[in-house]
Amino acid sequence: MNNLGLSLSQAKKVQRSLPAWGYKGETDGYLGTGSWMALQRYMKAYRGCNGAVDGVVGLNTVKALQRWMKTQFNYKGPIDGIAGPDTRAAFKRYANFI
Repeated sequence: MNNLGLSLSQAKKVQRSLPAWGYKGETDGYLGTGSWMALQRYMKAYRGCNGAVDGVVGLNTVKALQRWMKTQFNYKGPIDGIAGPDTRAAFKRYANFI
């Protein structure tokens, strides 16, 4: 499980947005492999994720998340693949938005 700083309620909001991307798991607030695979599918289709759809929050996944957060959720940090405080804050803004 890797919520990247999201609360359980924020992570549940993210999970509720994922069925169109193949998420079939519970809406339990824990972003595990299935949640991240669905997010990776979305980011591969629309946000430049070029890594494997494997459910692992690795370098390519975080870079794609950073690029996405930069375009819409006020992420101002580098596209470095490190899920630091700025990346986490932008991901929280996304979760609160949806």
